[in-house]
Parts: sequence; C-alpha cells; structure tokens
Amino acid sequence: MTALSRTPSPLPLPQEDERCSADDRKRRTVTLFRTSPLLLDCGQPLLDVRVAYHTYGEAREEATLVLHALTGNSAVHEWWPDFLGAGRPLDPTQAYIVCANVLGGCAGTDGPSELGDLPISLRDMARVGRALLEHLGVRRVRVIGASMGGLLAYAWLLECPDLVARAVVIGAPVRHSPWAVGLNSAARAAIRAAPGGEGLKVARMVAMLSYRSPQSLAQTQVGQRRPGVHAVTSYLEYQGEKLLARFCERSYLTLTAAMDGFQPNDAELAAIRVPVLAVGISSDVLYPAAEVRAGAAAVPNATYWELDSIHGHDAFLMDSGDLPVRVGAFLHQG
Repeated sequence: MTALSRTPSPLPLPQEDERCSADDRKRRTVTLFRTSPLLLDCGQPLLDVRVAYHTYGEAREEATLVLHALTGNSAVHEWWPDFLGAGRPLDPTQAYIVCANVLGGCAGTDGPSELGDLPISLRDMARVGRALLEHLGVRRVRVIGASMGGLLAYAWLLECPDLVARAVVIGAPVRHSPWAVGLNSAARAAIRAAPGGEGLKVARMVAMLSYRSPQSLAQTQVGQRRPGVHAVTSYLEYQGEKLLARFCERSYLTLTAAMDGFQPNDAELAAIRVPVLAVGISSDVLYPAAEVRAGAAAVPNATYWELDSIHGHDAFLMDSGDLPVRVGAFLHQG
C-alpha cells in the first residue's frame, strides 16, 4: 500500500515573536519508507508514508522530541506557548526541537484514508518517528509528551530505547485503564451512531468533561450564557463545533483505538532504564494522579511530581504553574 500523492495546505502562521523564526513556523513534509516498508503491528506493510513535522532551532544530532496530544498537531508554537521560546523548557536557541503529526492523524501525516483504515498502534507511531529522526540526522533525543503524547512517550521508551536519553510524561498513565477505554469506547460509539460530524461533536463534549474537573467547571461555567441554556452546555457545544471544524472523525476513531490498545506489561515497564519524569495532575479525572504515580513506580528510574491545579487534565495547557520550571530542569540534566 502506498500513500496518496498530494500537496498539503500550509497551516496559518501567527505574528512573529521571539519564540521561533518564521522559518520554524513552516510545516514541512517528507515521504518515508520509500524502499523498505513500515511493518505495522497488525502485520500489514506500508510504503511511501508521508509525515508532516515542524522543527525549531538549529539542526544537530541531539534533539528534543515533542509528542502531541490526541487532537494536536506538529505546530508546537500554536498550542504550547508556555513551553516554547527563549528561556523556556523548549528553547530553540539552545536545542533542536522536533514535533511530527502522528501516523493516523489529520494534520499532514498520512491518516485513515491513506492507511485504508488499518489499525495502528502507538508503537507504529514511534517507528515512524524514528524514521523521521534518521531523515533529520538525529541520533539521540529527549522526549516530552502530554496526554496521548505521554502514552506515546512510553511507547518510544519501549520501541526505541537506544535513541531516548530521558523522557517527560505529563498527565498520562503507563497503559489505558478500563475507565479511559470506556470513555473512548463511548466516543467511538457516538461517532459511528451519527457519522458526518454530529457524532464527533458529541464525542468531544464527553471528552471535554474528562479533560476538566468538577471544581474547574464550577469556577468557569456558572450560570447561563444565553437564556435557558446552562453555561456549561454552551461551552461543550462550542468545543464540539470547534473540533469538527479542524479534525477528522476517522482519525479520532483510529487514534483513540491505538491509545486503548497500548497495554504494556509490568516486565516491559521494568526493562525501561532511562530517567523518566512522570507528572500527575491533582484534579485529573481522566488519568487520576494516583494512577500516574502508580505507573511511574513500575518504571525503575522514574521520578514522580504532581502539578496542583483545579483545572483537571487540561491543566498542562491552561494552568501550568511550576510545570515549565520542573520540566526544564529535568530535560537539561545530563
């Protein structure tokens, strides 16, 4: 199977600031596995896999690899401004930073249409990422990922232990629990029951409830924004519409299934030897802090730290507090 040939549309670029150059903000694409196929965990080979990515800073053999969340993309400057920029944990003046849209996504990398809706795994994504790093001449990485990106960071530790020097996992467990699988199962059922967009909006509404916390919603979504409609209802409807405008329901099905399928056993986790910083979030109801802490305890060289916030799982994006300082100090050790 080969990827379709097409010209990607560029992402809109924000106003230039000190965080990265105009060239850094350009999305690039490369076609990998031209001669030797990517063998998926499902047993199917793929040739000519297109990958979309961003890089920040001067190219070098060591890099910091950023792994995005479920509905994210490779444009770190758009969704993680607290982390990217001079003096921040992801400093393009001091390090070479790479982020790619994952296999199965819908932001430039081959997605379900090109894959023929084949099932993919997080380990498949890591193998694609490894090929990208080889293309870029990178031989060693420090990995940082949050949410799905955190799960993917563990997949990198298992799939590419020779490449990873250290890893930061934010708001993610070592494997998906029945609770997380159940939420994704409900989301996929909504999409299948109402294809064409309505199901994806409902899936996003359900997901947003797991991304925030009761305390967060009580503080930010009180009362009504329009007559007869609760503020939280308006908020969830808006989030559903916003995701529908930028994301693909088939990618949502593919990526959530890949997350649910990531179930490393304790022996695999015990074999991880690189230093890991695992960050839990005190009010996270999707991946409770106790679950993140317990998972980190199964990794021999992991350190656990907890971000204190009322804003739930999404605190790593909206209420980062001391997180940038903690992450920066860990990434720059060694």
